[in-house]
Amino acid sequence: MRDGKAGYRAVFGRLAHVTFPVIGVVGGGQLARMMAPAATALGFELRVLAEGDDVSAVSAVSSSPVGDYKDLQTLLDFAQGLDVMTFDHEHVPTAHLRALQDAGVNVQPGPDALVNAQDKLVMRAAIDRLELPNPAWASVQDVEALVSFGEQTGWPVVLKMPRGGYDGKGVRVISSPEEAAGSAEWFEAMSPLLVEAKVEFTRELSALVARTPDGEARAWPVVHTIQVDGVCDEVIAPALDIPVEVAAAAEDAALRIASELGVTGVLAVELFETPGSGAGFLINELAMRPHNTGHWTQDGSVTSQFEQHLRAVLNLPLGATDALAPVAVMKNFLGGDNQDLFSAYPLALASEPAAKVHCYGKSVRPGRKIGHVNLVGSSTAEVESVRQRATMVANIIRDGRLTAEEPPSTFEENA
Repeated sequence: MRDGKAGYRAVFGRLAHVTFPVIGVVGGGQLARMMAPAATALGFELRVLAEGDDVSAVSAVSSSPVGDYKDLQTLLDFAQGLDVMTFDHEHVPTAHLRALQDAGVNVQPGPDALVNAQDKLVMRAAIDRLELPNPAWASVQDVEALVSFGEQTGWPVVLKMPRGGYDGKGVRVISSPEEAAGSAEWFEAMSPLLVEAKVEFTRELSALVARTPDGEARAWPVVHTIQVDGVCDEVIAPALDIPVEVAAAAEDAALRIASELGVTGVLAVELFETPGSGAGFLINELAMRPHNTGHWTQDGSVTSQFEQHLRAVLNLPLGATDALAPVAVMKNFLGGDNQDLFSAYPLALASEPAAKVHCYGKSVRPGRKIGHVNLVGSSTAEVESVRQRATMVANIIRDGRLTAEEPPSTFEENA
């Protein structure tokens, strides 16, 4: 989209700019906000199409026009002057992405790849096609088909809206035919729906990789993720006590998905660990953008997921993904009692000088992701201490005071 600019030669993949590239991010959430420091460091210009003038990225990115990402003309207008368009979320209509490509916009990742993160039914079919570990699943048109699946596979089952769900939204556990009958309104809102067998697992994992359009790919260590009420609460990197062959297979699966589906940028593959069963894991969901389970890379890896995403979508050589310490912990904090987050900083920062606090610039609402804390440890033996210290800092900011809580347990999400 910059062919008319003086001195610009359109050779994507071997950038021949006289000036540095311009990257457009659709969506103004915290992921776009955290791309800004990486873009600044590399000299790139970042622009964000924001949902409103109060969203997270606006205060961090000087060029943040407000517009509706569901409106094609808004997207076409935003694309003017960009070298590449990428995303803070997966919600741009697939038809719009194809229209952008037809108009000559460099969309990364492209719609053929991104649809696998936008539509869970498409994703499940792709994982089957690649012969990678999938839970039992089906596309169901109505309550009768849902009940039939439950009777065949056993109750409970998990019903999901294929599009639009995140952080536990659009997901319902169905334990009986009677409960299935109560989901009729979901089928009225969207049909077909995805139903899956409820997986018995020991913990959740995430395999994070990045890939360029030329096919260069790199992976970070597989991590242990802890979910609370469907929201990522904590990440331990790397996942401890995971068999070497399982970690390698999970990394290989993520790299294969990225390659076979033509993913560009960062890809997160969320996994259920299932020891003693098949590969030792099942694939849960995909995200084709920086991801909550990769926030630890900001302070725990040679190259953060945000810098890597920018490198990847520009088809630049990827950075090293080596860990900087034997263990790193990322602890999210959600909105709580404390409305004045900064007032808690003196106590929070003094409580753990090694902690790195990342605040998203959002107004505080109960249950809303508003920031996270990263902390590294000098040995895997001190992982519980690192977790407790990171949690203490996060809780002080959330509550505005020091609170006494039980120390976290490594496998608490399955209690």
